[in-house]
Amino acid sequence: MKPIKNIIFDMGNVLMYFSPKTYIERQGITDPADFALLMREIFQKVEWIQLDRGIITMDYAVEVITARLPERLRQDAEDILRGWWKGPIMPVPGMEELIKELKGLGYGMYMLSNANGSLNTYAPRIPGTEYLDGRLVSADWGMLKPEREIFEKLAELFDLDLGECVFIDDSSVNIEGAIRAGLQGIVFHDDITELRQELNLLGVPVKA
Repeated sequence: MKPIKNIIFDMGNVLMYFSPKTYIERQGITDPADFALLMREIFQKVEWIQLDRGIITMDYAVEVITARLPERLRQDAEDILRGWWKGPIMPVPGMEELIKELKGLGYGMYMLSNANGSLNTYAPRIPGTEYLDGRLVSADWGMLKPEREIFEKLAELFDLDLGECVFIDDSSVNIEGAIRAGLQGIVFHDDITELRQELNLLGVPVKA
């Protein structure tokens, strides 16, 4: 097993919390049926994944999704789709400090996220991203985790040896995909102490 030289982070629920419930609440939706309808039609239908893959435009997604909704919810749905990320960023506690420490130890630092192109706009607002050496946003390349190709594209873009990389993601499916692509992986359970301990086990000498 090669020594770790590069740390790769997912974005949602690793660097910052991704909370569809919060984004709907910000629109002032209080009716339980309307809340459930927006949750399903925005976040649980195929268009959300297609946006992350970059094969449909935001304009098209807004058109298709709002057409499925009653008139009273269409503007709320569009506001969420186009600007859920414009509210306060909710950073994962302790992650910024860990990233800064890893950078100080000389590790290469990267972000790999399934996200639409808006991530390129709001990424600088996420605490700790100023220490990253690069990022790959799935929509920019037409591929998604856990597909092998997205990890290979990351290696190509930043001249990385995947055997020298560890990937941190809150999805066990994505970590399994990373391992199949040749990386080491850690499933993040919203526990920064556990993450530090798991990095130690891989030979990364962060404070435990």
